[in-house]
Amino acid sequence: VQLQASGGGLVQAGGSLRLSCTASGTIFPLMGWHRQAPGKQRELVASITIGGTTNYADAVKGRFTISRDNAKSTVYLQMNSLKPEDTAVYYCAADNLRRFWGQGTQVTVSS
Repeated sequence: VQLQASGGGLVQAGGSLRLSCTASGTIFPLMGWHRQAPGKQRELVASITIGGTTNYADAVKGRFTISRDNAKSTVYLQMNSLKPEDTAVYYCAADNLRRFWGQGTQVTVSS
């Protein structure tokens, strides 16, 4: 199983970015995005079930949207109204009988 993430970068506050993560090998009942800022623990940003049920961290509600394309085994994270505090390494995760992690992608939001 491999998770290939892309879409990070540098953006000014108020801007937008879209992250993508494609899983190979199987379809996962649950996929999501986590992030880890320097000196902080990794935290859940958003998750989505294969049926489309979503869950968001309070800090991103109303600004971020998670979606998935099951046919492509891909999960997306549309991030709008980005804030400097969103700066972190973002990790794609996929859960089956265990959790698989993708490589991180850096998101930097300048003020």
